[in-house]
Amino acid sequence: MIQRTRRGAVAVAVVLLTAAAGCAGPARTPADPPARQTPERPGAPSAVGGGASARTGFTLVASGDVLPHSSVIEQAAADAGGRGHDFTPMLAGVAPVVSGADLAICHMETVYGPEGGPFTGYPAFTSPPQIAAALRATGYDSCSTASNHTLDDGAAGLARTLDALDRAGVRHAGSARTAQEAARPTLLRAGDATVAQLAYTYDTNGYPMPEGQPWAVNLIDERRIVADARAARKAGAEVVVVSIHWGTEWQTAPDERQLTLGRSLTASRTGGRPDIDLILGTHAHVPQAYEKVNGTWIVYGMGDQVAGRMVNHSGEYDPRGNQGTLARFTFTPPNAPGSRWDVTRAEFVPQWFDTDRGRVVDLNAAIKGGAARYTGVRDTIREVVLGRGAAKDGLVMADR
Repeated sequence: MIQRTRRGAVAVAVVLLTAAAGCAGPARTPADPPARQTPERPGAPSAVGGGASARTGFTLVASGDVLPHSSVIEQAAADAGGRGHDFTPMLAGVAPVVSGADLAICHMETVYGPEGGPFTGYPAFTSPPQIAAALRATGYDSCSTASNHTLDDGAAGLARTLDALDRAGVRHAGSARTAQEAARPTLLRAGDATVAQLAYTYDTNGYPMPEGQPWAVNLIDERRIVADARAARKAGAEVVVVSIHWGTEWQTAPDERQLTLGRSLTASRTGGRPDIDLILGTHAHVPQAYEKVNGTWIVYGMGDQVAGRMVNHSGEYDPRGNQGTLARFTFTPPNAPGSRWDVTRAEFVPQWFDTDRGRVVDLNAAIKGGAARYTGVRDTIREVVLGRGAAKDGLVMADR
């Protein structure tokens, strides 16, 4: 499967099957979206070395949970003016940051209902499939789809979701319709790098795997994650990104399992090279810290990107449930073949979902535009993100 992406590069899906799996099923080829030019910005990657063999680095942007509660679905219906659902205006506030990256990754927490509905919010979500097109229009190239809600509507909901993402031209990792699909890594192209996205979740809210489909959703297992990362390397990945749905809801501090697993995964090496180059966390509903562990960046939790008014375990509205960050990492090519692509710039963009207007807000952009009322929210997010000392390792709040 070949898909045109930014700067005319291609995203390549390489089939990685075990000997027992035999040949792959029918290929699914989404329509090619138009290529976009990446705006210049401070810290943008550049070619390393000289001559025709010089390789180009890339920027990666990632964001947290897309969690459409009933109020979010109603807002998308209103924005569509009676013609289905339109989530594009909801996400427009962060489109410049997302589309400005060479590779952009989201977390699609819920599954999609059938065209025309019915659509439901909490506790068992079935979301309008038009979300997929809005994610693509915003600039997302791929989404993790492994979460505790992946089996809210069984195998049918899972399949509808991946089908809709395929139609929109958005790649995905973490759930699968077939054993063959589950066995292949999601490989993407960014700059001159082949990037693997792997994705896992801590649970599926007690829903069992569909009968005969034990591979339907990737569950967290340290040995499996490492094995998958090594397999992705063998399939051609130069950068391995792990999206992981973990942590304790409403807790800004990473819990012990996050800390322990994060240390183990970042310590794993093959031939002296780390098996995993970046870990992106979701699930907690609140922003969590960024931290460099064993030389590898971990985002313990990016918070929710889209969600209704969030109620915590005490039954009270908790504004932190609508706070989040966009993570942005600049990767630079290695000087020697087979060496690691290093993160040479690490940034975060504070964001907030305005439930009254149904809009994602880039807080820095809004404050620069005169909305000083957002300063307190932005500063709260910054304090959490830097809470484990990431500033000393170079993490900065992006100015745009």
